[in-house]
Parts: sequence; C-alpha cells; structure tokens
Amino acid sequence: MLPNKLLLHIKPAPVIKMLSLTDTTFDNCIKCTVCTTRCPVAEARPDYPGPKQAGPDGERFRIKSPGLYDDALKYCTNCKRCEVACPSNVHIGTIIQKAKARHDGFKQGPREFMLSHTDLMGTLSSTTAPIVNVVTAMKPVKKLLDKTLGVDERRTLPKYTFQTFRKWFGKHAGNQERFDRKITYFHGCYTNYNVPAVGKDLVAVLNAINIGVRLTAKEKCCGVPLIANGFLKKARKNADLNMTQFAKSLDAGSEAVISSSSSCAMTLRDEYPDMLDVDNSAFKDQIQFVSRFLIKEFASGNKPEMKPLNLKVAYHSPCHLIRMGGVVHTVELMREIPGLELTLLDQNCCGLSGTYGFKKENYDTSQKIANKMLEQIKTTEADYIITDCESCKMQVEMNTDHKVLHPVTLIAMALV
Repeated sequence: MLPNKLLLHIKPAPVIKMLSLTDTTFDNCIKCTVCTTRCPVAEARPDYPGPKQAGPDGERFRIKSPGLYDDALKYCTNCKRCEVACPSNVHIGTIIQKAKARHDGFKQGPREFMLSHTDLMGTLSSTTAPIVNVVTAMKPVKKLLDKTLGVDERRTLPKYTFQTFRKWFGKHAGNQERFDRKITYFHGCYTNYNVPAVGKDLVAVLNAINIGVRLTAKEKCCGVPLIANGFLKKARKNADLNMTQFAKSLDAGSEAVISSSSSCAMTLRDEYPDMLDVDNSAFKDQIQFVSRFLIKEFASGNKPEMKPLNLKVAYHSPCHLIRMGGVVHTVELMREIPGLELTLLDQNCCGLSGTYGFKKENYDTSQKIANKMLEQIKTTEADYIITDCESCKMQVEMNTDHKVLHPVTLIAMALV
C-alpha cells in the first residue's frame, strides 16, 4: 500500500488506457440469468435484452466484431442491481458502460452537457437562484426545454440555493478546529447547490459526538452524472483532483472521508478504480458513507443524547447503497432514534437514476420502474419518507405528496 503522499506524485494513466483495455471478467459469468431477473429496465422494456445479454454475452460478440454492438445498451441505467445479484461477482454494469464508451454509445449533446456538468450549472445558477428557480418552474420554459433539448416537461428541475453549503461552512469552519478528532466531508453537488440542510445536519450530528468537520480546499463533482452521459475524460479529471485532495486531508489528520450521498460514495469508492482506472487503494477503506461511520461510532459508545421523535417514517433503500452493502448501516442508525416507528419499503428501484429519467425518451421507462415504489409509498401513513439518495428523493417528491428526508436529518432532529 502506498503512502498518501506518494500518491500525489503518481501521474494518472491516460483515459485511452481505460477505453482500450478489454475487461475479461465477463468470462466468470455462469449464464444463470439471475441478473436479468433483477434488472428493473428489462422488466419495464421488452426491447432491452437485459444485463446478461448486454453485458457478458454481448462482450464476447463485440470483441469478435464491433458491428455487433447493440444500440439497446443505451437503456441501461447503471443501477448496479445486476452486480448485486451476480453470484460470480461479474461487474456487469461496468462492462456495459465501458462498451458504450468504446462503441460511441453515449449521446453527447447540449442536454447531456447541461444535465451532467453539475458543478458548472450549480455555480452559474446559485448566484441568481431566486430567478433561476422561478424561470425553470414556468410551464412555457419547461415546454421549451422539452421541445428544444429533450428534457421532459413533466419533470421538475431541482431548485438552487443562493447560499451554497461551502459558503455557509466557511463561516463555521474555525469552530470545527476545537475538536481533537476530525473527518473530511465530501458534500457533493446536490448538498452544495441544492439542499445545504443535509450538510448542516451532518455537521451538527458529528459535533454532537465530538468530531469536527473539514472540507477539502477544492472539490469537484464525484463524476456519477458525467459517467452516465459519457463524459469520461472530465469524470477522470475530477477523480484525480478529488483523490489528490483526499490524500492531503488524510495526511493532515482527518480520520476518514465521508459522503452523505450514496451515489457519490459508491462512485468515489468503487467507480473510480473500476470505471475510471483511478487508483484509490491506499485509502479506499477510509472513504465511507456517513451511516457506516456513524453506526460504528454509536456502537463503540460514542453516541449523542437523543430525545424521542415519535414519528412514523418509511425507508426507501437506494440502488447504489445496496451495491455498497450499506443499507444495514442506515437501518441500524435509524433504530437508534427513540420513539421512531420505522417501516422498510420493498427494495425497488426509484427509476429516476440521476439524469436518466429527465430525458424525454426515458420518461415512460422511468415511471414504469418507479410504479412499485410509488404505489407502496402512496399507501403508507408515514410522516416522512427517508432515503440516502438525492435522485430517489426527487423521484418521490415529484410523484407523491410526501416530504423526503435524509437519515442524518432525522438524527439531527433527535439531538437534545
């Protein structure tokens, strides 16, 4: 294992290396088809061949002849449920995404650029957030975006905040240095530009167990929307910057790098080496989703004093957190809250899958996938729906009257 300081001097491999290498892990596929039975897209779209055929089977054909590339691979949402189901640990979703990259399977127009470059859009929109939020909610504007760019007019674009999380944290950073123990927080684009409350709640919870919070000097989008839309060079550039920043933070005494977004955490930990060929092995175990970090602290006795909440909540588990094996941590964390009545929803995909469900041609598929989850939520008498993923939150709030909270917000609400 290399020291973190040495990692700063490692030159990143060129992207072309990732694109040219052939991943032969597909040979581990035993053709059991369990991946296809767990694929939400295959269930919603009869014209999608499913992960087995699109992944391992298709790869064998594509190696023989690029002309055998199947355009139906564009329907894959990279939800990773196929990888969770696979008994042979074949990284099926990654095989499909790399095949799309090698065979020009990603469409990269103005819409894809706008939806995937969340740092740029957040920077531009947050400075004029009140105006942007009013304009993007107007029906004529939504119709115009539908007709010109293909962003479905039935979707609600996320609202931006004038005061970003980083601006807020800048006023409180000095107070964090009084704690002996510290972690580095990777806030992600959604917390920074759209819902800073999650980041503020995380700071409050960690401070309540005597742990200070630091941010990296610079932070870029984790890359999940860039990967989903084929902007791999940009995703890799972001990954290199984030890894360099993490190494500096850990060398400076942070115990871990924590993310409050399940998709960001999975990308930082798993997609960087698997999809982008970025080596994070020196501190991969220190990149953690927040609920894993907190439940370990609680289990060791470092638990805040909490009051009863006396609320009914229903928990939706995000696909990428399932892929990380982290659902149990979030569930156990919520069970620590006195008075909380917790219902676990069935593990169905929300169907939005980041930018996927905003695209006009994917709207019907997205809604078909979401139906099982939405029908269950509509019948619940819960006060709140709880989920760890911003994409799932958006899908639920666009389709139901329920308000969706992050698990960390629940903990913050219970603090005495």
